Amino acid sequence: MPLANEPALTLALFCRVVDNYGDIGICWRLARQLRREHGIAVTLWVDDLQSFQRICPEIDPAAALQRVGGVAVRHWADQDGAFTPGDIADIVIEFFACDIPPGYITAMAQCEPRPVWFNLEGLTAEEWVEGCHTLPSSHPRLPLTKHFFFPGFTAKTGGLMREATLDDERRQFQEDPATMAEFLARFGVTEQEMASTKISLFCYPHAPVAQLFAAWQGGSHAITCLVPDGVARDAVESFLQAPADPGASRTCGTLTVRVLPFVAQPDYDRLLWACDLNFVRGEDSFVRAQWAGRPFVWHIYPQDENLHHKKLRAFLGRYASGLDSLSGLSLCWNGAAPDAPDPAPLWPAFYAALPELHAHADEWRHQMLANGDLTSNLLNFASSLRSSRPG
Repeated sequence: MPLANEPALTLALFCRVVDNYGDIGICWRLARQLRREHGIAVTLWVDDLQSFQRICPEIDPAAALQRVGGVAVRHWADQDGAFTPGDIADIVIEFFACDIPPGYITAMAQCEPRPVWFNLEGLTAEEWVEGCHTLPSSHPRLPLTKHFFFPGFTAKTGGLMREATLDDERRQFQEDPATMAEFLARFGVTEQEMASTKISLFCYPHAPVAQLFAAWQGGSHAITCLVPDGVARDAVESFLQAPADPGASRTCGTLTVRVLPFVAQPDYDRLLWACDLNFVRGEDSFVRAQWAGRPFVWHIYPQDENLHHKKLRAFLGRYASGLDSLSGLSLCWNGAAPDAPDPAPLWPAFYAALPELHAHADEWRHQMLANGDLTSNLLNFASSLRSSRPG
């Protein structure tokens, strides 16, 4: 935190929402942590305030400028606009190589000293990341240098985003069954359902959800599946035989499906903590599932020419080595196993392995803790760049 008589560092974070909630989810977590834990004056530029409002109800989608949780939120409406050096933050972050306004970059070059400029990249487990993390890139025309900053799973990367109090909050919640039951009861989960295998489901529309539901409802173990509003709508409505509105539920065979309202980020964390297995997607919920210390299956964001399958296999190579049931179901879930397109035959072996996967998830969480948290690692690197400037 800055001293009382010391001006706070300023930081501008630019976010374009591509994956409906993942991009803004990551940037909102980062902005809040920078403000709350490090006392930095943050301006978050976002092009899609509607998606932002889904994970942060306080957001006004019509406001050009608003302050939420101590963070200044600006609607990034276009690439136009004139900026002066006085408008430029000490640290500028573009998330996932988004193109920030040309006028802002021009004003950055006029600053003295010039701001620290980062491209905060997407998360991948591929080995090349370690060689590219913190590499500089000179602007082709202006006296500016941008550095690449990669989140990751090793000490040679920026680590994963994690608030300072997150692990203690998780532990206290998971060690208190009454608190977990009270939390889930808000969504209609009954005492009987609390005793079942609880699964949260967050995936893209093309996931083979209907096939998995078929395996679950015809199995020998009671399963309660909790699905946020809007997720896998076709498969959920087919199972419910009714609209998939928040509060809707149905039990068929050994499967109960409940539709949850879309919750704010802190409650989504609690949902992950309260479940025995989490299906997650994209990057933000993927990272939060790892901090939950629970088994999870990742639905990776699809890319052209199936490039995402390479990234998936790279992660599974780090995370699921020797865990064949997890690797098999994960590849199938992502359409990366042409010989096994249906997850139903894979489910019994996966379910039998859940105790082992639970222990493994907790061990992995400890490994990730050792890498530090991304926000602190980024600020430490920014400080080293600022201190190495001439004069």
